[in-house]
Amino acid sequence: MSDQPEILVTNDDGIDAPGIRALAAALEDVGNVTVVAPADNRSATGRAMSREVAVEERDLGYAVRGTPADCVVAGLEALGPYPDVVVAGVNEGANLGMYVLGRSGTVSAAVEAAFFGVPAVASSLFLTSEDFGEPTAPGDYEAAVDATAYLVEHALDAGVFEHADYLNVNAPHPGADATGEMVVTRPSHGYDMTATRNGETVSLRDRMWDRMDSGDIHDPPGTDRRAVVDGHVSVSPLTAPHTTEHHEALDALAETYPLR
Repeated sequence: MSDQPEILVTNDDGIDAPGIRALAAALEDVGNVTVVAPADNRSATGRAMSREVAVEERDLGYAVRGTPADCVVAGLEALGPYPDVVVAGVNEGANLGMYVLGRSGTVSAAVEAAFFGVPAVASSLFLTSEDFGEPTAPGDYEAAVDATAYLVEHALDAGVFEHADYLNVNAPHPGADATGEMVVTRPSHGYDMTATRNGETVSLRDRMWDRMDSGDIHDPPGTDRRAVVDGHVSVSPLTAPHTTEHHEALDALAETYPLR
């Protein structure tokens, strides 16, 4: 692109989170930034959508009393200049594996943009379970911010989005022995959810986080989780979900469906 791109920045951790502030500051060197983000933490809301949201102006941009998907729609249609690219993050915690893509508010913001036909990047930082609840500093996001800014600056002109709707970027733990290398990956199929009944309640646990903490994962090379555990920046080129494919077996069932 010859001119500086218009960049819409959002997240799911809320407009006051350090990750979005570090990212927005870096992207100011790449293009014209408009921030439209949730007023508070809306993590793991997926593509939940509201019918009406309150909006207020903050020092960083627009704070929306809604979800990340709300922010993307509001930003594209009502609040800012129409963007060339939507960037979501940097999320406090990794978004790795196929099963996470539909849960994550960060990734869902990118998916929402994709349905508008706008290229998008979702950016996340791997943190261990011990990190959650502890404050993160802007410097912790350096690897994720650098990788995301690089992709936003170069991917549009490079034709990346002719083959992908959005990119899912995950950076290794800030205290890890990172390689500094960016590798192209695919989402891991690994999944390890468990549930335990305790009287009138059921506790649900994602044990993939335990595996990530210990490095005891079985994901093969080329997958996003393997790359991050090995200290690389992972970038997965993805398409918006729920596309249809031709299935001969289902065609046959439809043809034999009994008429009533």
